[in-house]
Amino acid sequence: MKSLDHTAGINRLQRRHIAARAARDVLDGAYVNLGIGMPLLIADYVLPDREVIYHSENGMLGMGPAPVPGDEDEDLVNAGKQLVTLVNGGCYFNSADSFAIMRGKHLDMVFLGAFQVSEAGDLANWITDDKNNLPSVGGAMDLAVGCKDIRVLMEHVTRDGKPRILKECTYPLTARKVVKHIYTDLAVIDVNPSGLIVREMVEGIDFGTLQELTGVPLMLDRNWRILERLI
Repeated sequence: MKSLDHTAGINRLQRRHIAARAARDVLDGAYVNLGIGMPLLIADYVLPDREVIYHSENGMLGMGPAPVPGDEDEDLVNAGKQLVTLVNGGCYFNSADSFAIMRGKHLDMVFLGAFQVSEAGDLANWITDDKNNLPSVGGAMDLAVGCKDIRVLMEHVTRDGKPRILKECTYPLTARKVVKHIYTDLAVIDVNPSGLIVREMVEGIDFGTLQELTGVPLMLDRNWRILERLI
């Protein structure tokens, strides 16, 4: 198994590039939840001609961007405790109503971070085997089983070069068979009943190298293309 630190010529994406690529797939008119961490960056890169209604699990629908300095409202924060705004027509409500939206399949798209994803689309994103990291479930389980379209953003391998995309997840699961699409710093991959299909790869990597950095067999789409830096 190769380590990225010892693989020359790979033009890995940075976190903001991964978010920008995922943002291109946000549908116009969609009700969307962005998970804590990298997925929150997606809102900065959604195309301006698309109307997107953002949901925050702490009880907001119609969440807007960060406030300009001087206009902060300390009562308006997202699930990551970041200051936000409310767009015209937006609303806020209690956690019971928020989780009813999440569990009731009222959200069109959810973008989450992950520690691991299996070839069947199993998601592990709330705890690892690192005893220094506290477990953090939050609303991930409710989102994972209650949304129509779950998409994951993550680095392709760990810091020590171990694959995050595996035959079976080794960490405790958040949900089974829910992930539909994976965006990494190396590729865009669809989770299909027949296997994992690579749609895009970064420049400077070949399919064989990508396969070596993945813990499960991949299939290369015949119309695959270069995964570009969009910003």
